[in-house]
Amino acid sequence: MAELSNNEAGRGFTHVYTATYEDLQAIGNGGQATIATIPAGGAVECVGVYESEAIAGTTSLVIDIGTTAGDPDEFIDALDVDAMTAPVFNTGDAFTDAQSQPVGGTNSAVSVLLEVTDAAIASATAGKIVVGLRIVDLGQFG
Repeated sequence: MAELSNNEAGRGFTHVYTATYEDLQAIGNGGQATIATIPAGGAVECVGVYESEAIAGTTSLVIDIGTTAGDPDEFIDALDVDAMTAPVFNTGDAFTDAQSQPVGGTNSAVSVLLEVTDAAIASATAGKIVVGLRIVDLGQFG
């Protein structure tokens, strides 16, 4: 996960995580990886997923993104990556009608998790996804 510089953040995202098919294999079926942290006093305005290189070798890759370790789907819920035809934004349980609104506000730092669900992920031979997040941080002013 990379926190973007001020010049990069001016393009709409504050954090970007890129996962190759090897990264997804390392996370494993049912596994989770921390891809960002919401700071104390922070919230999430937007989460988007872009399949920048088609996933090959499997047709069942589903991802979730959120903060609940048992079911991280507040920001992106049950996204079928193989079926994507365009980038997907704000489909999680905490967003309403895919609208951008600050969600996941917290008084203490919280990890943002990416969960992989794909029984055939070990068979993947190509692919890359990019996850962009816009995290606001009111805590920096306190």
